[in-house]
Amino acid sequence: MNTSSILETIHMLEHENLDIRTSTLGISLLDCVSEDVDVVAEKVYKKVTTLGADLVETADAVGAKYGVSIVNKRISVTPVSLLLPHGTPEDFVKIAEALDAAAIKIGVDFIGGFSALVHHGMTESERHLIEAIPKALSTTEKVCASVNVGTSKSGLNMDAVRLMGDAIVKASELSKDADSIACAKLVVFANAVEDNPFMAGAFHGVGLADHVLHIGISGPGVVKTALEKYRGRPFEEVSQCISEMTFKITRMGELVGREIAERLDAPFGSIDLSLAPTPAVGDSVARILEEIGIGTVGGHGTTAALAMLNDAVKKGGINASSHVGGLSGAFIPVSEDEGMIAAATTGSIAIDKLEAMTCVCSVGLDMIAIPGDTKPSTITGMIADEAMIGIVNSKTTAVRVIPVHGKGVGDKAVFGGLLGETPIMPMHDNDCSLFAERGGFIPAPIHSFKN
Repeated sequence: MNTSSILETIHMLEHENLDIRTSTLGISLLDCVSEDVDVVAEKVYKKVTTLGADLVETADAVGAKYGVSIVNKRISVTPVSLLLPHGTPEDFVKIAEALDAAAIKIGVDFIGGFSALVHHGMTESERHLIEAIPKALSTTEKVCASVNVGTSKSGLNMDAVRLMGDAIVKASELSKDADSIACAKLVVFANAVEDNPFMAGAFHGVGLADHVLHIGISGPGVVKTALEKYRGRPFEEVSQCISEMTFKITRMGELVGREIAERLDAPFGSIDLSLAPTPAVGDSVARILEEIGIGTVGGHGTTAALAMLNDAVKKGGINASSHVGGLSGAFIPVSEDEGMIAAATTGSIAIDKLEAMTCVCSVGLDMIAIPGDTKPSTITGMIADEAMIGIVNSKTTAVRVIPVHGKGVGDKAVFGGLLGETPIMPMHDNDCSLFAERGGFIPAPIHSFKN
């Protein structure tokens, strides 16, 4: 590290919204499995509060040492559907309550893993967890849920997709007094990864160690500022600039993450170097795309600019560390990105364009508010569209959509904090109920037979 690099990093921290977005401790709960829900709940609470007891204090101490803000401290756990082999929906709600109590006890921002992996079929227990999601998310404060409905190897489980359309609408109804915020804590995945530190989709994969520390970094403002010096320059120079900045951000993230892991006596897992925006001005992925020259995000050229950005981010991160994992790319959540909010408000960007953008970035249709009277079958169709983009292209895609109860196009949903606010976006008015009711599996594409 030379003097100029140190000064540049200090400037990024102080003036360009560079931060560690999350320090996430993944915890295996496989040793909590039981046929007795009360036993499971007790074991879950004890293990989370024991292993996670020092996470917040440690992350704050390491952040203070290096002068970097660690915005969120989170816990991810083993998919809860695996913990109770014959659980009822009511049983799973009890486990969600135990997770919430544990998260509140240790002071973390969110706890993820109220999850099921049903891409190749569903057990009765997994079906019951899905049925429990609306109540679990609407009656807890910090619990986040996710369901993986498809993979490039297995195809798309349309029975599960239909259940998720119903679950999202029910969660909207049960949290209607808070702009249906329960839906903001629920992600439907295709090709979900085991080491994602970002909520609401984080869970602790069964292939990981008993507990492991992941870091999620961010820095849209840093990249935007760097690109201001490259106006009018060729694309290869723009790409190189982004890669160089991502390299520096990743190195800082690994330095901080390794020290947190060492102090917690936990293995260091992965660095997710996703450019994750916030509603704050100067911390927007949309503004990076506009700096590249597309005019307003959502216009022609947006998808190409985003593809280049996503690729350059990955190249810079991989050159900086052998621990790059998670989702790692550029996120485009509408309500969490000041530039996306502005584009949605003016009508410059619509759901169809957002769907096209997800073909080339992380991670999917994210934090999109839609009319509260949207039918479950319409949401089923939306999930199926997005999932098949991931399945055909062998990438992770997801849907986190919020039908805001009692509101329609022209209204605004306000979630607060990092979740931000957004106008209600219009949906297509076609009736896809016959599509949603077919059930079964959309088969995996032919490339699923690669070994």
